[in-house]
Amino acid sequence: MRENGARTPETRKAWRFAFPTAYTILFVLIALVAAGSWILPAGEYERADNAELGRSVPVPGTYEPVAPNPQGIVDVFIAPIAGFYNPESYEAQAIDVALFVIILGGFLGVVTRTGAIDRAIERAMTALRGREVWMIPILMAFFAAGGTTYGMAEESLAFYGLLIPVMLAARFDSVVAVSVILLGAGVGVLGSTINPFATVIASNAAGVPFTSGLGLRLFILVAGWAVCSTYVVRYALKVRRDPSRSIVADESDAIAARFKSEDHDPTAPLTWPQTLTLIIFAATFGVMIWGVSSQGWWMDKMSALFIAAAILVGMVTWMGEKGFVEAFMEGAKDLLGVALIIGIARGIVVVMDAGKMTDTILHAGEQALSGLGAVGFINTMFGIELGLSFLVPSSSGLAVLSMPVLAPLADFSGVDRSLVVTAYQSANGLVNLINPSFAVVMGALAIGGVPYQRWLKFMWPLLLVLAALIMGALSFAVLIG
Repeated sequence: MRENGARTPETRKAWRFAFPTAYTILFVLIALVAAGSWILPAGEYERADNAELGRSVPVPGTYEPVAPNPQGIVDVFIAPIAGFYNPESYEAQAIDVALFVIILGGFLGVVTRTGAIDRAIERAMTALRGREVWMIPILMAFFAAGGTTYGMAEESLAFYGLLIPVMLAARFDSVVAVSVILLGAGVGVLGSTINPFATVIASNAAGVPFTSGLGLRLFILVAGWAVCSTYVVRYALKVRRDPSRSIVADESDAIAARFKSEDHDPTAPLTWPQTLTLIIFAATFGVMIWGVSSQGWWMDKMSALFIAAAILVGMVTWMGEKGFVEAFMEGAKDLLGVALIIGIARGIVVVMDAGKMTDTILHAGEQALSGLGAVGFINTMFGIELGLSFLVPSSSGLAVLSMPVLAPLADFSGVDRSLVVTAYQSANGLVNLINPSFAVVMGALAIGGVPYQRWLKFMWPLLLVLAALIMGALSFAVLIG
């Protein structure tokens, strides 16, 4: 109730600004990119087929202005749909990833219904009592290995449902779990060594062996892992000492409820069906890693694997047809929002390409690099790739787009082309730790219940340290090269 026209605490609370959800942020970004298509000049490079890369690449020096294709209000509303299914560009669509996330949610729902995960976590926490914090650098090293060897990204979404309950049981929070996976895999991509989707494609496009510059990338990988591990460990210990200092403290009860199975008796031992469930659970992830890393699996085969594993769990626990379907649907419903975010995020790329802005921005970078000294060149290259990464989050897509145009410019500045590859992949990996147009980031935060603006607040000091590390390493390599 108002007194003398003043706002009461209730009305002040009602008028207080609330940061928008990830859905709104992404939709606003689509609208802003569409507005940019009315301002930025349209242009395109000529493209030529590259047999080694298996796709067409821009031809340096061939940029020409073209007729603009400004994106209107209709295109803004179509973009999220085209982000799911874009018949004109397979790389710009996300339907396969979105379906994988929904099926993954169903699998996790079935496993959670058994109570096996909760009881296994309790035993693990008992065994690790007092040493739980060591899980953080060890698991981050595991995910970094996946990032540096085969570019672990979308498939990492499968691990959040497993790790979040573990970190909550260790008296940390969901931010720690998200950090372990997202930063672990991300720093692996940032310091890629043999990643075929970043290092190999970019090196081929730049005309250098992918092993060239390996020592520098190993240094960035190890140093980046050490920095990230230290940062997350310090935060985790701070949260354990004082849970109110968690950046999601006000959401902790809701997050814990999402990852708690029904009818759970903490004193009950593991039953044989639950033991079999844990074996199937671990084997499923093991088979997924084997399939992705050595058999070239993508979302279709991984989705089929999780469907089969869910059915097997339902059978060994005698869940019944009705109970199985209910558990699967409940789990799928929990990750439906994540699937929607993935499609909306991909819509930004759809508008960029349709508005013919991507090549224009690349051409601006080409002009900015001309005539620079060696140190200035490599750091400007890093900055340009940072900007391009926001627009083209795909590591392979950015490599094919930028390397054929920008790598040859290194010859005029006396810089080895392998350093250009390192600058590209480090910039792309760094940006994709926070990039709202990168579906993996938004999906991970949605699963963990971490608002995007809080993730930015958590990440900005770490981003500055990592950027300084990368730029220092690149500058040193140029000076001694």
